Amino acid sequence: MRKIIIVCMLLWSIQYLFAQNSVPKISVSFTNVGLEEALTTIESKTGLHFFYLDHWIEGIRVSGTFQDTPVNEVLDSLLKDTVINYHMGGSNEVYLLQNNQIYDALPEDFFGREVITEDVPNYDEIEEISPVFVNEEENTSRAMQVVRIGRENRNSGRRTFTLSGRALVALNGQPIPDMAIIVEGSNEGTSTDSNGRYSINLPIGESVLQTRGLGIESSRTKIILYNDGTYDFQLNESVEALDEVVVQGNQNRNVETAITGVTLIEVEKIKNIPLVLGEQDILKAAITLPGITTAGEGAAGYNVRGGRTDQNLILLDNGAIYNPSHFFGIFSAINPFTVGSAEIYKGNIPAEFGGRLSSVFDIKSKEGNDQKFSGEASIGPVTSNIVLETPVVKDKSALMLGGRATYSDWILGALDNKELSNSTASFYDVLAKYSHTINENNEVKATGYFSHDAFSITSDSIYDYSNRLISLGWDHKFSEKTTSSLILANSQYKFGIEFDGQANDDFDLGYQNNETEFKFKIKYLHSDKHTLDFGLSSKYYEVSPGSIEPMGSDSDVSPLTIPKEHGLESAIFLSDSYEVNDKLLVDVGLRYSFYAALGEGVQRIYEENAPRNDGTLQETQEFDKNEVVETYGGPEARVSARYSITPGFSVKASLNNAFQYIHTLSNNTTVSPTDTWKLSDINIKPQEAYQASLGFYKNFEGNKYELSLEGYYKKQKNLLDYKVGAQLLLNETIEAEVIQGDGKAYGVEFLIKKNEGKLNGWLGYTYSRSFVRLDSEFNEERINNGQFFPSNYDKPHDISMVANYKFTRRFSVSANFVYQTGRPVTFPIGSFAFNNSEFVFYSDRNKFRIPDYYRLDLSFQMEGNHKIKKFAHSFWSFSIYNVLGRNNPYSVFFVTEDGNIKAYQSSIFSIPVPTITYNFKF
Repeated sequence: MRKIIIVCMLLWSIQYLFAQNSVPKISVSFTNVGLEEALTTIESKTGLHFFYLDHWIEGIRVSGTFQDTPVNEVLDSLLKDTVINYHMGGSNEVYLLQNNQIYDALPEDFFGREVITEDVPNYDEIEEISPVFVNEEENTSRAMQVVRIGRENRNSGRRTFTLSGRALVALNGQPIPDMAIIVEGSNEGTSTDSNGRYSINLPIGESVLQTRGLGIESSRTKIILYNDGTYDFQLNESVEALDEVVVQGNQNRNVETAITGVTLIEVEKIKNIPLVLGEQDILKAAITLPGITTAGEGAAGYNVRGGRTDQNLILLDNGAIYNPSHFFGIFSAINPFTVGSAEIYKGNIPAEFGGRLSSVFDIKSKEGNDQKFSGEASIGPVTSNIVLETPVVKDKSALMLGGRATYSDWILGALDNKELSNSTASFYDVLAKYSHTINENNEVKATGYFSHDAFSITSDSIYDYSNRLISLGWDHKFSEKTTSSLILANSQYKFGIEFDGQANDDFDLGYQNNETEFKFKIKYLHSDKHTLDFGLSSKYYEVSPGSIEPMGSDSDVSPLTIPKEHGLESAIFLSDSYEVNDKLLVDVGLRYSFYAALGEGVQRIYEENAPRNDGTLQETQEFDKNEVVETYGGPEARVSARYSITPGFSVKASLNNAFQYIHTLSNNTTVSPTDTWKLSDINIKPQEAYQASLGFYKNFEGNKYELSLEGYYKKQKNLLDYKVGAQLLLNETIEAEVIQGDGKAYGVEFLIKKNEGKLNGWLGYTYSRSFVRLDSEFNEERINNGQFFPSNYDKPHDISMVANYKFTRRFSVSANFVYQTGRPVTFPIGSFAFNNSEFVFYSDRNKFRIPDYYRLDLSFQMEGNHKIKKFAHSFWSFSIYNVLGRNNPYSVFFVTEDGNIKAYQSSIFSIPVPTITYNFKF
């Protein structure tokens, strides 16, 4: 340390009175030299003496060329991009200061006179910011970091400045979302967005900022601010984060928000759930929560609150994914290592989302690390994953690349299923995301995603299907209160079948649908009580129902192409979150959607009040390209409210309705790769749903325990189903093979969670019913005599239990238990002979049930040591899926052998399946 001086202001002022009137001039040149070296050179050439502390100027480098230039101008040039100010006193002394300036004259209003200019600070400001001591320990706590930004300028009239930046995890540079930043001693503050970014206005001079975030150590930082600037918080994860529950919302979020039926999944915490074949899976983790289920083990698609699989809008970075599954539904099609967050709306869906009746899975991929190169990978018995993140321009832009592939054929041979054991299957998916911060008001993002599956169940057929997604986004900040997002996304789903048999019937079949969406939305923070969200969206559908081509010159298959379908779905939306008082919060939203079926194409017109078939066909109408064929639409209300009985206990209610203009065509019990989608047109109306829900939410012991009880009732119209014996694929008159009916569903969902401690987890129970009614005055369009009957996915009782126990910070065990009522099926109940042939007579649709389903999984996790300075942090996961070896039936089928009808059941995993997976993160 060079010189430490204690100089009072009075002495400085007296010295200034006797200062020399002339300022020495100097000729000198500096090229990227240390500031201390430059000051030494100036001292040697002028006889001036500089006073400062060494660590003030440590690391500062300067450049400049000066010819016969006054020293004060030289110093102004050298110090302009630093936080160093200077004061030239008497006796050739120059005092350097951090940020601050020395005032050598009293303000003009010091003795009560009127202030002549706003540029002169008042007496209170002089007392606050003028240092009595130059000694730099500042009497602050050693635990508090001091950050200096900008230099004080006495000619500036600004009294506040903007501080912006990011909150990052010190260990890996990952952004910290939803972290509170509070100005100590005031009611001012802000919070970070999903990318960890923040912006806050602070008064000139000194402020102390406190940070608080879930799983992040709290901090206090002293900011000395004299200009707009940036600062990134580098914070440590708290030790308590190791004991957090696997699926965790923000603190008090379950009690304080107004929206019902919403679940936030923290992806980093799902590694403890023992899942099939050791694969972390965000969507499979979701079905351990009340209200979300599947039709069976290995089934693709999800049934939410009694809804069909096609009624879920699954979004990845705002782009839709139509088939979210790999490998016969055993894995989801989204790499868990690339996912940053996932919110599932199953009750009151926000007004910005539309086009589906039951739920929205809003999945966001991670932001790339713009600080340093990092990555994560896993090696398992069936799949391997890797994600790499690298800054492109440090602090501004980053690229994330993720990939996953399988080497799964060996596992098929071990399955207790004769069809699958002789099959082959493979899949892969890739994701790339680029994010770039242009400035504090503008950020752009781009995501590309592709997944592909190929499998062969029989030796003569190869099936393949794929998802492709491209998403572009621009986030713009108009002001502290107004932000906007502009989104453009394109999604494609397609499948194909190649058949190469021994007969002359070889063919190549293909199907494809494509959608492109534009969305613009604005968030306006009107006040502490009002938050407005509004915008518009438009989505263009193009569906290619299928084509078939002969494969090879010897094939007798005739080529056929079903004409494309086109549709345009648009909407405007507005929602207002309004805090009426401390107890009552309402969230009122309105969405108006409009749909137009478009040409080019042909529509068949049938007789009114008659079944649709060849005999009732009246005419066909042709429509030109983009000509409007039919229109539908209407208002969609999204209303919810929360009333706080106590700070930790609230009651919520919601009411909403929705339209869905696209349907699946399937006669399978679950989503199949060969399911096709059908747009609404003249003959097929859009689906509609109305849902009401009521729930009670309670937190105990400072949010250590969460308890919720929520009930719902849902009515549905125009559900699309099929006639008995319908041919759904490559059918030019598909409207004659389907019927539309009503649905209803109701249920109660119970969840208790323990969020902290060595033992944590949750227990969920759902009682739910789901029914369909297909009624008509015509027998061929009536199912089960027009009465309500259970849907294919009606499972009254569903119990899920997930428990994690940490022995130490490195060793833990987990358990996952599932019980579900067996799903409905249709059984043959007799046979009859006709024309010397025997036929089977079936029961009413879905009159019987397969046996109940239950399964227990166990896992043991062993983490590597927690040293900070190491190349990679790793952990091993040892899991056993289906510990009890339960032979849970996936389906029941019937065959005729020797004139007798025999029943068989098919299972996916009927024995315990052990797995060892190695994961590492660097």
